Amino acid sequence: MTDTYRAPSPSILGPAYEAIAAKYRPIFARIQATALEREQQRRLGHDAIQWLKDARFGALRVPVEHGGDGATLPQLFQLLVELAEADSNIVQALRGHFAFVEDRLNAPRDAATAVWLRRFAEGDLAGNAWTEVGNVAIGDVITRVTQKGDGRWVVNGRKFYSTGSIFADWIDLYARRDGPGDGTGLDVIAAVRARQPGVTHHDDWDGFGQRTTGSGTSVYQDAEVEPENIFRFDTRFKYQTAFYQLFHLATLAGIARAITRDAAAQVRGRKRIFSTGNAPSVAQDAQVLQVVGEVSSIAYAAEATAVRAAFAAQRAYDAHWNGTPEEERQANIEAELESAQGQVVLSEAVLRAAGQFFNGLGASAASSAQSLDRHWRNARTVASHNPVIYKARIVGDWEVNGTEPPYVWQIGAGPGRPAAAGTDAASATDAANAEQARPLARVA
Repeated sequence: MTDTYRAPSPSILGPAYEAIAAKYRPIFARIQATALEREQQRRLGHDAIQWLKDARFGALRVPVEHGGDGATLPQLFQLLVELAEADSNIVQALRGHFAFVEDRLNAPRDAATAVWLRRFAEGDLAGNAWTEVGNVAIGDVITRVTQKGDGRWVVNGRKFYSTGSIFADWIDLYARRDGPGDGTGLDVIAAVRARQPGVTHHDDWDGFGQRTTGSGTSVYQDAEVEPENIFRFDTRFKYQTAFYQLFHLATLAGIARAITRDAAAQVRGRKRIFSTGNAPSVAQDAQVLQVVGEVSSIAYAAEATAVRAAFAAQRAYDAHWNGTPEEERQANIEAELESAQGQVVLSEAVLRAAGQFFNGLGASAASSAQSLDRHWRNARTVASHNPVIYKARIVGDWEVNGTEPPYVWQIGAGPGRPAAAGTDAASATDAANAEQARPLARVA
């Protein structure tokens, strides 16, 4: 294994996808078989995450010569659709990890990057800690990275929506750097070891959907971070906002597939019929079959949309290494717009499928023992990220006026400082759905 790596081959699914997917599908089946139990007991997916970790699922994007699968972005998101069908919570829990991997794949091709790729190939997972807790203005951050008198660098702060961190080995943390040196006042990313005395994780996410993603509070009290693991925020990969949104598209597409699966199984096995029905069995009732067909069609469109948008992100990655600055800029615009267009469509369509399929099932489908309502709750929660109304406006502004989409999504308790120069494509992670419930500041 060398300290340099090549960019992946062009963004096609191809036969390689089936070879990669074949390794993980037995694990997906195992995850699906235990998903309902986790949901009903509100039990975090430590078991499912460990199965994936043991299989080195987190190294999907790592080049083959560094021990990974070398998957393209379309291949990654197609596989995440399959995983989301098994349990959408698990995909959400891995969102921060794959974003940090993508950032390292876009970093300089040097020995330091090779160290991270090796860690991923060995099974290390990263979590996320970006959202500030407290009355913080837009663009500001309370969490600090500082150097102690003995030379150690430490992190102090408190984060919410720390999705995946409770399962992780590392935490991709957003903070501000305090002296000494020229970096004082810079916004940075600190890759913090998740299992150390200075880090505390809390499973206190109280959303009605995506309940087992571990999206709770994380606290940092003099948590140590190696200086080589502190990165300038303005060096984050340029299509980051699109990448984060692609995770939501893949999750919604997987939920739609799960709805189709459960609707077909319920109709196939149902014995009782209504006197107002159209056939001697529900499985032959034309109106019920229409409902299932409509749900299946939405799932098809959702999956096609998610994968299509991933091709745009792949072009942005390719342009980063092989294109001119203008080609890279245009590719980043396309990646942002396509992920936003997908969000506008899927946020409504999958929610419609999650409610519509009950029309073909009857009142017995409302039984808590089946928890079929989880599909709507999960889809509603995912669809609440990064407000879709603003995304529709941004797409429209591009179509009418040619206005380049914004790449910094921020939220806070009122106006604050503008995004730092150079952060034109930086983004944060997670869970915009409960943002009104707490005074938070984040880049989303």
